[in-house]
Amino acid sequence: MSRFKVSKFRHTEVRLPRREAWIIDIRAGTIPSYGNHIKSSCSLIAFNSDRTGVLGIVPLEGQGEDKRHVTYLGCHSDLVTDLDFSPFDDFLLATGSADRTIKIWRLPAPGQALPSGPGLVLGPEDTKVEVLQFHPTVDGILVSTAGTAVKVWDVAQQQPLTELVAHGDVVQGAVWSRDGALVSTTCKDKQLRIFDPRAKPEASQSTQGHENSKDSRLAWTGTQEHLVSTGFNQMREHEVKLWDTRHFSSALTSLTLDTSPGSLMPLLDPDSGLLVLAGKGGSQLYCYEVAPQQLALSPVTQCFLDSVLRGAALVPRRMLAVMGCEVLRVLQLSDTAIMPISYHVPRKAVEFYEDLFPDAAGCVPASEPHAWWAGSNRQVQRISLNPTCPPHPSFTSHLVPPAEPSPNAARPVELPTGDEDPSEGFSSPSSSLISPSTPSSLGPSLSSTSGIGTSPSQRSLQSLLGPSSKFRHAQGTVLHRDSHITNLKGLNLTTPGESNGFCANQLRVAVPLLSSGGQVAVLELQKPGRLPDTALPTLQNGTAVTDLAWDPFDPHRLAVAGEDARIRLWRVPPEGLKEVLTTPEAVLTGHTEKIYSLCFHPLAADLLASSSYDLTVRIWDLQAGVERLRLQGHRDQIFGLAWSPNGQQLATVCKDGCLRIYEPRSGPEPLQEGPGPEGARGARVVWVCDGRCLLVSGFDSQSERQLLLYSAEALAGGPLAVLGLDVAPSTLLPSYDPDTSLVLLTGKGDTRVFLYELLPEAPFFLECNSFTSPDPHKGFVLLPKTECDVRQVEFARCLRLRQTSLEPVAFRLPRVRKEFFQDDVFPDTAVSWEPAVSAKAWLGGANRQPRLLSLQPPGMIPVSQAPREAPTRKALSSAHYLEEKSDEQKKEELLNAMVAKLGNREDPLPQDSFEGVDEDEWAKYLAQIIVMGAQVVGRAFARALRQEFAASRAAADARGRAGHQSAAASNLSGLSLQEAQQILNVSKLNPEEIQKNYQHLFKVNDKSVGGSFYLQSKVVRAKERLEEELRIQAQENREKEQRPQT
Repeated sequence: MSRFKVSKFRHTEVRLPRREAWIIDIRAGTIPSYGNHIKSSCSLIAFNSDRTGVLGIVPLEGQGEDKRHVTYLGCHSDLVTDLDFSPFDDFLLATGSADRTIKIWRLPAPGQALPSGPGLVLGPEDTKVEVLQFHPTVDGILVSTAGTAVKVWDVAQQQPLTELVAHGDVVQGAVWSRDGALVSTTCKDKQLRIFDPRAKPEASQSTQGHENSKDSRLAWTGTQEHLVSTGFNQMREHEVKLWDTRHFSSALTSLTLDTSPGSLMPLLDPDSGLLVLAGKGGSQLYCYEVAPQQLALSPVTQCFLDSVLRGAALVPRRMLAVMGCEVLRVLQLSDTAIMPISYHVPRKAVEFYEDLFPDAAGCVPASEPHAWWAGSNRQVQRISLNPTCPPHPSFTSHLVPPAEPSPNAARPVELPTGDEDPSEGFSSPSSSLISPSTPSSLGPSLSSTSGIGTSPSQRSLQSLLGPSSKFRHAQGTVLHRDSHITNLKGLNLTTPGESNGFCANQLRVAVPLLSSGGQVAVLELQKPGRLPDTALPTLQNGTAVTDLAWDPFDPHRLAVAGEDARIRLWRVPPEGLKEVLTTPEAVLTGHTEKIYSLCFHPLAADLLASSSYDLTVRIWDLQAGVERLRLQGHRDQIFGLAWSPNGQQLATVCKDGCLRIYEPRSGPEPLQEGPGPEGARGARVVWVCDGRCLLVSGFDSQSERQLLLYSAEALAGGPLAVLGLDVAPSTLLPSYDPDTSLVLLTGKGDTRVFLYELLPEAPFFLECNSFTSPDPHKGFVLLPKTECDVRQVEFARCLRLRQTSLEPVAFRLPRVRKEFFQDDVFPDTAVSWEPAVSAKAWLGGANRQPRLLSLQPPGMIPVSQAPREAPTRKALSSAHYLEEKSDEQKKEELLNAMVAKLGNREDPLPQDSFEGVDEDEWAKYLAQIIVMGAQVVGRAFARALRQEFAASRAAADARGRAGHQSAAASNLSGLSLQEAQQILNVSKLNPEEIQKNYQHLFKVNDKSVGGSFYLQSKVVRAKERLEEELRIQAQENREKEQRPQT
């Protein structure tokens, strides 16, 4: 190749999308990882959301409502560090996470429910997974990195084929060569390495990469001899280098860009040689042409972005608008939107240019994993991107088979996009593997809880993988600002770790303040809004507050523990705290060291348990104001205590590493003892599963936060299951809902609330969607069940304490038939505000159960009794179709909708500038504006229709004169011939078959039966496109018949 040859991309231009083409209403995350945070297949886009462990899923091609429909998939219990779509199956997604696992997901087609769990789980690794990538020629081979380890996985067998060694530090990237024979890695030790994984686990070549150890990336060109690396130099400037593997000691060429702290992501299209460089946190994109023969990275173009870039990905080459000369499309992920940025090469004629679009890799793998591992180097068959060529063959991976669709399922037609085969549908798999973080069971075997199996069909193991949680799609939402209490000042954020930091009941919130004297502010939940700037009336305790709790049976009584080893009982007036109170209702004395935990009895009135640094737990009779019982046996600080649901037992977790259960009325010594958490930083305990189990949150020896589940009948045997979560300094505070068996866990200073459904048998922990807030909270408490909005399927309501405000958080379950009472979510709840027994009776040995209350609102029918009606469109009679509107009426409705949208402009209206005009003049102006506006809009719309009709007629005439230009005509009409045939499901251009399928699809996609105008418009356009093609063919036939005569 001549070094002076002019590049065909020299005039490439960047086309930033209009706002209508954006995918908006998203909340992208800015997590620290080596991934790109967004990936695209030919059908779907997946991206990191702002919620920990949750990905956003959105269709790649969509218009109208479908384009903005983003669904969220809870993947992992920790950050999703990287993700990748299979190059052969558009709906197969791999995710890696800081929870040390890799998961393979079968995603459904747009509009269907997301899967309840992954199809396959790889790992766990020794540390968090950093990077992963599917093999480019084989289905079922995956490379991943975790710390210094690089593994090549046989996904179907869930086992690594080999582990690539010799990395001296954290591996920052690992990529396959285009032919799938080599793996190159970049490492924090500044070395670039090349491996032949089938030959040996050691590197075959290595060299010094970039001088700075910050984030470095790699990308292979279209050949096995050249690759590109990005990183930082010593001046912390972005640096790009081109390497030749045959002369790997030094780079062929390098260039320096700007100075930015974010990593530089290389997006390289090996077919065209175009390289887009996108810096995280930057606001511009660089485009270069990689020319190894010229030893150069030739600049092509540069563009400035409208918003900060958080991630970027290339759209597969098969999805480009080739008739518009689109040679590249980049998806930019910002904080609130995904923007498609197109690169076009201007050409005069609308036709397919083979020099711009050489054959691309198809979507059928070249060989099986075992054949590749044995030495096969077969390459993927290449396909033409010319729209006039036959449709590309499709492929469905058997790693995670798609669930079989219901034969009776009736739904609007699914319109194919790109190369998707309309005969193949994907529905969400019915796998019951739910928990993203697999609990390690110390009782039953690990396989019973992890869901890892060796069978290729995961569906056959559903009965072994455990149940799925009905709350897995729970959504936590901060309620409207009108319900917040704001302008909080002087909060005490240094309460002991054994305290929740604040407490609340159905009426009030008690919050310790930082001011001297142990002041506690009492806020009314029924009076939200901004608090005055002046000092609030408080309860003066005279000493620092260590813990506080509301009496569950007396909403006006507050118990406050202090560092002076005393418990003060305060009575708040029914109308609220209007003045400073300095004298408590009663003071309980007896402890000799400061108190750090208070816990009211769940069933008996006037009974309170307290724990102290004197290593005792004391039970107080509040009516008499005296100590009744004292529990002993602790050898160190007591971290937490909890009453059993029936009120007969009390459990404690201690710094001495023991978990204890007492029967206070039987004796002061523990009834049972068992091993608690290994760490000594803090712990909490709560009774779960109807009192059959104990849940302990604590730390392991490596300071990782973990959950331990015990059988209440056998503490000495150790925990039934242990679940590791994350590494954080604060103790997880559990809030348990006995009605749903859900536990909410979060710590002071956290931004995430974990949500698990607990089971007394394997798999023990079923993870649900967690709640993530943008800023850390100082406390998080659960309100009584009666505060939930049952009509909105709200199963839990909490209060979140921030630095200067208090806001309610509602946890709701998405349900379709909300008009019915969801009795499977809301069983009868205990009346927790009425005592079941008095203190005197309980101390005398009485045991009683609480009264139950139904949460069913008046007038609502339980969903279990709701009539099971067939879908509306199934019940339609033939008379309904006879009364359908004509095609012309349908078109008229679509045109009217287009006219209506002309008023939805963001431009200021004329009346916006009329300030200070009196009412009479304003009426005249308004009348003139209406008349003029109607005339202008009418003339403009009529002119636009005439121009469009003329352009369409001219294009049709051009097609008649040159039948071989049908592909160009398709570009003008917006639909190719193949797409139109797929939409109407016709293989041959038969007018009768076209009309028959058109009438059927137009009716079943009517908005009244669950369809939409968008689907109907696609059907209409497809029919018009096929009719136009029939007209073109007929005209060509007439011309052929006339030629011999002339």
